[in-house]
Formats: sequence, structure tokens, C-alpha cells
Amino acid sequence: MKFLIINGPNLNMLGTREPQVYGTGTYADLCGYIESICSERGIEVKLFQSNHEGAIVDEIQAAYGVFDGIIINPAAYTHTSIAIPDAIKSVGIPAAEVHISDISKREAYRQHSYTKEACIDTVCGLGFDSYKAAIDRLKEFVNAKNSTVL
Repeated sequence: MKFLIINGPNLNMLGTREPQVYGTGTYADLCGYIESICSERGIEVKLFQSNHEGAIVDEIQAAYGVFDGIIINPAAYTHTSIAIPDAIKSVGIPAAEVHISDISKREAYRQHSYTKEACIDTVCGLGFDSYKAAIDRLKEFVNAKNSTVL
């Protein structure tokens, strides 16, 4: 099983960016954590981070026929981008949305997710463990989908 993990704008600033909201772990810490979780579960993983919407769309499109699932933290693009969920829908790869903070308890403008509509699930508010929960949920979904195809 192969997953693509996409992280959007400003996640490269973890550790210094609003630690009261996002914690003190760095982006390198997050990547190591994700790689460890995926390794334990026998999942091959590619990590990608960009501050640019078009680069994220390009990465999603390049995933077609390569990955079994996508986990995406679109960050601020959650609330503004139509292109990202359109790209997810266009490739037909199951995706899960993830957020470190609980966006439902933040500023009003952060409470709507355009990405959610293209995903099988959204996990938020668990810190780095949001990724673990999303990985497990997506793996379960992909395995169930594959078992019904056989």
C-alpha cells in the first residue's frame, strides 16, 4: 500500500508558528512521526509540502495510478481552494483530510472546509496524532474497497 501525504502552506514552520495552537514539534518531527507510523503499518509513504496551491494540485495529479491513498493537510487552502478538492476528485484516489488543530473551534473563517467534500473523512484536533488516525482510517477504507473488488 502506498500513501501520499501532502502538507500545505506554513506547515514547514511548525515548531515556531503559533506553538500554542500547533505545538512545539517541528516539520521534521512530523515527517519522522508519519514515516514511523507508516512503517509500522507496512505502508510506503511519500511526503510532500508546498506553500503553493498549484504545486499541490500538480502533486495530486501526479499521484494518479501511483498511490492507493492521499492524506492531505491543505492548511489555509482548506478554506479557500476549490482547485485542491477538484484535483482530488479528478484522480479518484481515496483521500483523508487532516488538521493538527481543531478547525471547528477556531476563527469562523477556518470552520468551513472545501476539501472535506472530496475526502472520505476528516481528522482534526489531535496534534500529530491526527495523522495517525487519518492513516489508520484511510488504510481501513482502502483495504475494505480492495476486498470488495476481488
